[in-house]
Amino acid sequence: MPRAAAVRLRLAKADFAFAAAHFTLFPDDEAERLHGHNYRVRVELSGADVDDHGFLVPVAPVKARLRALCAALDERILIPEKSRRLELRRDGETLSVSHGGRSYRFPSREVALLPLPNVTIEALAKHLWTELAPALGGSAVRHLRVEVEETEGQSAAFEAELG
Repeated sequence: MPRAAAVRLRLAKADFAFAAAHFTLFPDDEAERLHGHNYRVRVELSGADVDDHGFLVPVAPVKARLRALCAALDERILIPEKSRRLELRRDGETLSVSHGGRSYRFPSREVALLPLPNVTIEALAKHLWTELAPALGGSAVRHLRVEVEETEGQSAAFEAELG
């Protein structure tokens, strides 16, 4: 069966990036030590055709939204707010995070609480997809793919049709 025609636009600018600390929770109730990555983000937009001016989508607002999403995570400690395995407690300007025998205290302004059960590259890719997709409403883009790379050669992507 022939594939439907599509225009694909890939955006992988050097500043679609963020440096952040995290620890991954494992199914056996273990967790990584707190560590950091220099994450890179790439997106691919696709649709059936270009407009009368030759564009799939006005790219400047898409790039601006992606830069804003990266900036919100840059130089932050990424904490999965929806994890049932972490105990989170706010005390003034401090966030305490406990798991097993470990406890951390972070300045709240240096933490990005994410609506995720765990901070993995798979979950980050889906989270960024969810945050970017509304910016594409009303455009000719029908499919969005977001890839997050945490180290060279190790990345995850989330892709889906836009509603």
